[in-house]
Amino acid sequence: MLIRDEVEREELGKSSLAETAAGSEDARSSQVGHSHSGPPEVVQYELHGTQVFAAHGEYDPASITLLANALRSAAEKYPRVVVDTTAVSFADSTFLNLLLNIHHTTDLRVVAPPAQLRRLLEVTGADTVLKVLADLEDATS
Repeated sequence: MLIRDEVEREELGKSSLAETAAGSEDARSSQVGHSHSGPPEVVQYELHGTQVFAAHGEYDPASITLLANALRSAAEKYPRVVVDTTAVSFADSTFLNLLLNIHHTTDLRVVAPPAQLRRLLEVTGADTVLKVLADLEDATS
């Protein structure tokens, strides 16, 4: 799993655009808002004074550690933490448990969960406990 800051995020966007021009199917998918598959990646940045973590990829017990460490660290430092889950291609109970634990430490907001994660939140009732929002503007305002 990679954790990138805002500067690296800009560079990633530029390289993704170059890959798109070259015909990379993965880059095309990420450019049109489809899930990112493969190793998890987290992009961390600040928006409207709020720490945002954009999670990409699949999360299970084998891949959750770096995201967990990043969110725990942020939860200790910031009164509000946002997790943008738009590009999460798979999340199991490990991911859900992490969100619930962080929720007890800070004002956690979960943004735009894809269908699989939304279903997990609904089936477990976590959507009634967590602040699940449609977009970043709502989550960071």
